[in-house]
Amino acid sequence: MNQAHIRNFAIIAHVDHGKSTLADRLLELTNTVSREKMEEQFLDRNPISRRRGITIKLAPVRMNYTLDANNYTLNLIDTPGHVDFSYEVSRTLAACEGAILLVDATQGIQAQTVAHFREAKRENLTFIPVINKIDLPSAQTELVANELIETFGFRKEEIFRISAKTGKNVDLLLSEIVKRIPSPLGQKEKPLRCLIFDAVYDEFKGVVAYVRVVDGELGKGDRVRFYQNNLESEVTDLGYFSPHLVSSNNLSTGEIGYIITGVKDIRKVRVGDTITAEDGRWKVENSEFEPLPGYEIPKPMVFFGMYPKSTNDYIYLRESLGKLTLNDTALTYTEEYSSYLGSGFRVGFLGLLHAEIVKERIKQEFNLDVLLTMPQVLYEKRDDGVVTEPYMKLTVYTPKEYVGPVMNICQGKLGILLDLNYHESFAVLSYDMPFSMFVRGLSSDLKSVSNGFASIDYMLTSYKEADLAKLEIRVNDVPIDVLSELVYRDESIHIAREKVERLKNSLPRQQFRQIIQGLVNGDIVARSEIPPFRKDVLQKMSGGDRRRKDKLLEAQKKGKSRMIAHAKISIPQEALLSMIEGN
Repeated sequence: MNQAHIRNFAIIAHVDHGKSTLADRLLELTNTVSREKMEEQFLDRNPISRRRGITIKLAPVRMNYTLDANNYTLNLIDTPGHVDFSYEVSRTLAACEGAILLVDATQGIQAQTVAHFREAKRENLTFIPVINKIDLPSAQTELVANELIETFGFRKEEIFRISAKTGKNVDLLLSEIVKRIPSPLGQKEKPLRCLIFDAVYDEFKGVVAYVRVVDGELGKGDRVRFYQNNLESEVTDLGYFSPHLVSSNNLSTGEIGYIITGVKDIRKVRVGDTITAEDGRWKVENSEFEPLPGYEIPKPMVFFGMYPKSTNDYIYLRESLGKLTLNDTALTYTEEYSSYLGSGFRVGFLGLLHAEIVKERIKQEFNLDVLLTMPQVLYEKRDDGVVTEPYMKLTVYTPKEYVGPVMNICQGKLGILLDLNYHESFAVLSYDMPFSMFVRGLSSDLKSVSNGFASIDYMLTSYKEADLAKLEIRVNDVPIDVLSELVYRDESIHIAREKVERLKNSLPRQQFRQIIQGLVNGDIVARSEIPPFRKDVLQKMSGGDRRRKDKLLEAQKKGKSRMIAHAKISIPQEALLSMIEGN
């Protein structure tokens, strides 16, 4: 393949700005997928992704395109837009030379637009700014164009205006991809270096590594080495994505494709690793060879307790999580036990959307109903016993008229204003804020006060000392461990009273009294109770000696005492969910 005729690029944008729709049009125009087989969000093969209308997993595809009698190979990698999956975007950009920066003509620049731009800028990618959805009546094309010029420094003449839905001007965009995006660098004569930018597990083929060949050439039957794990193997199959796996004889410098080596353990094929030729040239002492920089391993920041709704499904849940981690390296889990819910797992996620997606996958793919408990962020305990919590730099993008309400929300979430900038139609606010505010409804609160227009991006910065207290909820002196959590000390009494009252309103009455207590660091700070049902044991008596009545009442009293002593505190799942969702 002629290296000069290869173009590797990604589509980056904020969520719901039309990335997948644009990818569909590109597949159609290049005849990669016939019109009869085309369906919306063609590259999003995950049913959850299709139903939600968002991309949650990067998807590469090779397209063939002819311009001025020259045949070009276009390698597109479609990317997610939500902040929870930013790590997928960073991996994609390291495998490309260019990026289409897509902006919705009705919404303008949003948080992830800027975040992805900065990431691509760090990779020295060539940009093609594109305004999408110009066919809509509410489109503000010129206003958005001015935003792109002001915010990113683009020139007016280099901004494309398209409608991915109708296909307007998408054919012109294709030719601009060839003209503007540079061909890949790298030398075929150098030692083999392949960057693993993703990997998935196939139960029949083993681990399928998604690679970008940076230097050298690779063919079937070649012996290769995974540099970081020092694992040697033989290439049993390789090829490219069209968009399904298409086997070929070799992959050369600049190409994007897949490699199968028969490795069955995906943990041995690390994303960001360098694949090298097993012929001595990979060794460190060889001055010609230098491994590729790779990526930071994504670190889960939000943790939930995950329990099967039926205790008989514990083994199946463990197997399900094990299978999910084969294709989701950001997902982590360890076993834990709850005296109320039984055996379960402590599961780490990148964010709240990531948790929702995993829960849906478990339901759809494994037919398991699971319960997620109170979310917690990752606290750390120093050697001196001080507990620290993660902080983030939060960036909020909002129309100017909502700046005041947004500031009120952020200040109420313990945010410290770092910067405030006004642009043509929107404002950008930066805050230093505890990451725990994400699990306390930060995103939904900002959406609410801005009528849905505010968008956010964040970057973890450091750990700072936190004044925390342990909040515990008890019912009839039985700790409900799944409702326990660490809270800020100055808010602990208020939160305890709120939880006690909410639980009182959620629990059904029983035949015994239910006493609900909220404790902060072991001290009772809130109390309420639910009175029992009263059963009239004398109802059927029409008369008789008083001693008969006293005997029945005494038997009822003893029975209630035994009931309280042996009754198991039962909290309906609806009540528990209302406690979690209201947190």
